[in-house]
Amino acid sequence: MKWLAALFIMVPTAELALLMVSGKTLGILPTILIIIATGIGGAYLAKKQGLRAWRDLQYRMANKETPGKALVDSVCILFGGLLLLMPGFLTDLVGFLLLFSGPRKLLYPFIVKWLYNKMRGGQIRVM
Repeated sequence: MKWLAALFIMVPTAELALLMVSGKTLGILPTILIIIATGIGGAYLAKKQGLRAWRDLQYRMANKETPGKALVDSVCILFGGLLLLMPGFLTDLVGFLLLFSGPRKLLYPFIVKWLYNKMRGGQIRVM
């Protein structure tokens, strides 16, 4: 939990610093327009990718397949979309990375290992 508190302090501080540098370098109006454009574009991409992941999840459930990868994709897309709606360049970068399948493929083994450790430790129960 200590890392979560540090994250809540470091991320907004870094975002603020980047926004100030961008405002100084590009100007205030272009910086605001970039933030608005990434929010709108991110919402569109998150909706598009989210619907695709939802259909994949439904298909797997209908065919009695394990929905593991589809569930991880859905959660990554959800978090990516939420990060894109937050103003800032770092959160936008991470949000865009979570929306595309290439970076998600790199994260998949770490997420599965984390979930396995949580289930093994009794913090997550599957009924």
